[in-house]
Amino acid sequence: MEPSTLYMPAEWEPHAATWLTWPKDPLTWPDRVFQAQEVFAQMMEALTPHEKVNLLLDDEKAETEVREKLKSKKIVWKNLLLHQIPTVDSWIRDYGPIFVKTSPSPRPSPQMGEGEKQKIPSPSTGEGQGEGDLLILDFIFNAWGNKYKSLKADDTIPQKISPLLKLPLMEPGIVLEGGSIDVNGKGTLLTTEQCLLNKNRNPHLSKTEIENTLKKYLGVTNILWLGEGIAGDDTDGHVDDITRFVSADTVVTAIEEDPADENYKPLQENLKRLKKMKDQNGKALNIISLPMPGAIMGEDHRLPASYANFYIANNVVLTPIYQHKNDAVALQILQKVFSTRRIIGIVCKDLIWGMGAIHCVTQQQPQI
Repeated sequence: MEPSTLYMPAEWEPHAATWLTWPKDPLTWPDRVFQAQEVFAQMMEALTPHEKVNLLLDDEKAETEVREKLKSKKIVWKNLLLHQIPTVDSWIRDYGPIFVKTSPSPRPSPQMGEGEKQKIPSPSTGEGQGEGDLLILDFIFNAWGNKYKSLKADDTIPQKISPLLKLPLMEPGIVLEGGSIDVNGKGTLLTTEQCLLNKNRNPHLSKTEIENTLKKYLGVTNILWLGEGIAGDDTDGHVDDITRFVSADTVVTAIEEDPADENYKPLQENLKRLKKMKDQNGKALNIISLPMPGAIMGEDHRLPASYANFYIANNVVLTPIYQHKNDAVALQILQKVFSTRRIIGIVCKDLIWGMGAIHCVTQQQPQI
């Protein structure tokens, strides 16, 4: 199989499943593990009516804990699959598999944009599917630039999921986290210089070499570089906290309205860049602004809270909210953007203590 035949579908295209990892680390969520688990329970309650959810947990004890926790939730149990695969932490967006499809050409054929009616297929894990349809990319996970030595153990997770799904696995050989990229499924990819060009990721590679790898394995032809991410983000500026594709030609981007806020300048700079950017066909992007939820503080530092960290699933969009006045505004904007889906706000004031929100803890598996 030639890597040039690979492409990564957009997140709004039909899913076979969502992947999650049950939270348990008290260092990640100090005095808030129970609250983080409640957020996950709410996510599963929202997702299982519409698609399979594959949940990684450590052992039999953890599985018993999960089943007990979910007793009070309206879970579609036939769509919840529990896998005893030990992990260190819950950031499966960054260390987990990135699913890509194969095609006779680098470009996908059907593309579902928002506003178009979609027929959601019956949930499926994709088990038994062979080479030529779906495969797993296993990028190197170095715990966001070697910041957390113990978390590097989660780099092995794609290798454990591959045989579980009977899907082939490819290793592009570079450091990359899923939260650092966003695609429109038509050939354009968004990322940030702060992350992908950071010397703590791939210091031996030039910008051109990184771009060539993204093009080769993700099926993109057009790479758009934003600058810096939001304050408090220990991932070095993941794009899923600032700017997201919501259709093939439209992005939503986080904007801080307070000039005194430390996020004001970098987000304005990103907006200026977006206004000059073109899609894969040379057309200007449609840009929709999302507000920010103000400064949410941890024990001694700012937390990377953003409404842009939403997750697009079959029929629903799970959106982090923070009990802030801008919650209603953000939800209203996203409901207008995702007119065919239900917007579900989930309070993430505790989850964000782990330095990430809903998109950071989810990973989509495309429908074949």
